[in-house]
Amino acid sequence: MAAREASVPLATATAELKNRALNAIALALETHADAVIEANAVDLANGQANGLGAGLQDRLRLDRQRLSGLADAVNQVAALVDPVGESVRGQTLPNGLKISEVRVPFGVVGVIYEARPNVTIDIAALALKSGNAAVLRGGSAAENTNRVLVQLIQDAIGSVGLPPNAVQTIDEFGRDGAKQLMQARGYVDVLIPRGSAQLIDTVVSESRVPVIETGAGVVHVFLDESAEERIAVDIVHNAKVQRPSVCNALETLLVHASSADRLLPPVLARLRDAGVVIHADERTRAIFADAVPANEEDWSTEYMSLDISVAVVDSLDDAIAHIRRYSTHHTESIVTNDLANAERFLAEVDSAVVMVNASTRFTDGGEFGFGAEVGISTQKLHARGPMGLSELTSTKWVVRGSGQIRG
Repeated sequence: MAAREASVPLATATAELKNRALNAIALALETHADAVIEANAVDLANGQANGLGAGLQDRLRLDRQRLSGLADAVNQVAALVDPVGESVRGQTLPNGLKISEVRVPFGVVGVIYEARPNVTIDIAALALKSGNAAVLRGGSAAENTNRVLVQLIQDAIGSVGLPPNAVQTIDEFGRDGAKQLMQARGYVDVLIPRGSAQLIDTVVSESRVPVIETGAGVVHVFLDESAEERIAVDIVHNAKVQRPSVCNALETLLVHASSADRLLPPVLARLRDAGVVIHADERTRAIFADAVPANEEDWSTEYMSLDISVAVVDSLDDAIAHIRRYSTHHTESIVTNDLANAERFLAEVDSAVVMVNASTRFTDGGEFGFGAEVGISTQKLHARGPMGLSELTSTKWVVRGSGQIRG
């Protein structure tokens, strides 16, 4: 109820006032970095004691560099154009009525996520700028970090005259809080899950609140027969190694049979030297022996670690068929010098983001110029791909007349 009440003044707040709140949040992150890092150290120690996986530990970890990056992202959101009130389309009817479709906030956005304190900042910034209140359930793994972050956010919001309850956490209520959030139809306008496939499936199946699904990332790169060796080596290494714990990291590499002898040795040697465990089919292991056998489960696994599955395919058709079977429709990339194959891949692969000759790590709200992101939507209704400010708005129709009546 407090979030619903806070959403009312937020919906009509000026861009200048919302930007002041965002700048105050960014400053608080820099000023109180020690308090955040201290709380985060407690969460990391608890996570290690409880057997939290290496990938989730990496997502959980906040240091000065990451906090500075988050502060920069908040300031970038402040610099973006406010979407609220934007005219999407409109016209004057023959009877003189002036109609226009304009962007408006959802109202209250709920987010359920795991071990990702950066999401606390990203969601708060994007929700505020788009005029929405946010109710956050960040999970027990990051509870101490999120408690400090939310307090900093609330203090910053209140310092400019906006309601502090515009951003709230329900972590103290544990799983029961998450269940109540999923049932809060009428109080929460939209719910966004971010985390494991299990978490997302649970929210989608149990929620009575409309859900925007952010999917797991079983991400593919296909090396076509015309792929250049240097580009292939660099893209695959970056997509897998640069930050393996995130959803846009490469999980499955497909290589055209006619280029396998040429490309697999340098590409996989670079991965091996970076500590990547290579789960490969028989055709790959016949070329690159320093790999372990892949099984059926590997092709549908989001490792979130220094592991990769590799297969040789006979054609572009076979690569696309493999992606259709195992992809979570997040991000796929082709490395090729063949324009026709590039265009076929872009047209026929049905994922939220499809790339040519680029690392999958670019599927990111910040990289796309959104400042931050709500998540990567893998569904087709309302939003798809990296979600920024406009994806946190709906629309309404405004009609201006001068006494017209319908005959």
